Amino acid sequence: MKKMNKNILGLVAIAASVFSMTSCVEETFPTDIATDEIVAASAAATEGLANGMPAYLVDVWTTDNHMFFGYPAEMIIRDACTGDKHYFGETGYSRWNNWYRNQYMGDGYLTTQFHWNYYYGFLGSVNGVIRAIDEETASEGPLAYLGTAFAYRALIYLDLARMFEFLPNEKFPDGKNKEGKVVTNLTVPIVRHDITEEDSKHNPRVTRDSMFNFILEDLEKAEKYVVNLPNNADGALPDLSCVYGLKARLYMWVEDYENAKKYARLAIDNAVVKPMTEQEGLSVSNGFNTASDFMWAALQTDQTYAVQTGIINWTSWVSNQSTFGYTGAGTKLYCGIDRRMYERISDTDWRKKMWVAPEGSPLYGKSTYPTSPDYDFKAKLPAYASLKFRPGSGNADENTIGASTAIPVMRVEEMYFIEAEAAEHVSAGSGIQLLETFMKTYRDPNYKYSGSDAIDEIVFQKRVELWGEGQTFFDIKRLDMSVTKGYPGTNWQDPLQRINTNGRPAWMNFVIVKTEQASNEALVGWNNPDPSDTYDVWTEE
Repeated sequence: MKKMNKNILGLVAIAASVFSMTSCVEETFPTDIATDEIVAASAAATEGLANGMPAYLVDVWTTDNHMFFGYPAEMIIRDACTGDKHYFGETGYSRWNNWYRNQYMGDGYLTTQFHWNYYYGFLGSVNGVIRAIDEETASEGPLAYLGTAFAYRALIYLDLARMFEFLPNEKFPDGKNKEGKVVTNLTVPIVRHDITEEDSKHNPRVTRDSMFNFILEDLEKAEKYVVNLPNNADGALPDLSCVYGLKARLYMWVEDYENAKKYARLAIDNAVVKPMTEQEGLSVSNGFNTASDFMWAALQTDQTYAVQTGIINWTSWVSNQSTFGYTGAGTKLYCGIDRRMYERISDTDWRKKMWVAPEGSPLYGKSTYPTSPDYDFKAKLPAYASLKFRPGSGNADENTIGASTAIPVMRVEEMYFIEAEAAEHVSAGSGIQLLETFMKTYRDPNYKYSGSDAIDEIVFQKRVELWGEGQTFFDIKRLDMSVTKGYPGTNWQDPLQRINTNGRPAWMNFVIVKTEQASNEALVGWNNPDPSDTYDVWTEE
């Protein structure tokens, strides 16, 4: 079925003020799942309930707003909070401007509501699996699924903790909110699978240390049980390597670099996949859209509702190489890389060919493109536009094929960079050696570090590697790095997006939505300060 961008024209007439409206969406949880009793009595029901977890990764929250399609949308939002990836061209089609402009980020907007509803709804599904399987009596099969549930819960809470934890910044250096309370290092409430309704009404934000211990406890159980997991060829369920990968992320968050290095290496050694080759990464048909290249994948198929919508899905928003979707040929909206970031990448690094080279540069005309009878991508895609995420099977025209792709939740390449950065923190020079080995082996045979800030270089190469995958947010926030979108020659088209920070941006401390405060009195007065409109827009004057 072919869905051209003309479909968008009739659907994007969403009011421009949608994000300026106070949200009244209630938090809901899945009800179409098996009961605990049914699951306990049926292995098939247990497997079915477990398979609901990966399905929730690509769940469409609402069709009223076309950016709310589950975990991939969260990845795009986190990237919008960095200076690496942006949208240009016909920007009237973009639905991510609030995050790019730092507008409407307070507790009464859909901008904030989505995170809470999506992650805690996902949590409700995962807690249902944990609640239904008895650790003491279950056989190996159900225990394997229980292990994946603990891994999913760890993924959810590690994301939430790092997104909502308040860290001091130039706008709120003392960590005080409008009530005068210090919220530094507070994360989010923990909702266990056995929480009572009464306890949920008096459930405070927990400290970083408490959250760390909770996540680690889940990962210890995941590590114990996922070894029983049967064949996981499509990467939809987290295996042992993914559990180690989550531990590596967890220890990086709390800056326990010795353990981060240890578990990154364990993830690498236990992963079935290897770093992508140039041929695999630049493949017109399979580039960054194939589960077999990832440790852990979110899967869109022709049976996935997000795919069937044609436009409310990952591919619609990140693949410039289609004739359907928001970044397809009809809208002339493109996602692309920051100019200064692109220019810093070496011309001998094959990853640089994942973006359209500007005319006159050494790589101009050397990238590859899919074919379509309706559009000449090579001739019409502008400089700096992304070629990284290819449409499924290289099909640029049929959304049920082109949008049927795998989305990277975790890649083994990330573990190499975690290992390198952690090693550099532990012993100066050792991380750079690891980086040089990785780069020369897999990315750029001519690579040679010649800078003065080893951590910055390692993280930069990681940002290039994981561009568009929603991970850079966490490194910028953790390392107190600045975001710079306004500079002479900037290719940030929207002037309101040209914001520069001194250190981590205030907008990386997400705010808890008002509806949750209304149902959980322990949150009242303990929210993060609203970062909206706290930065001046850069101008060349």
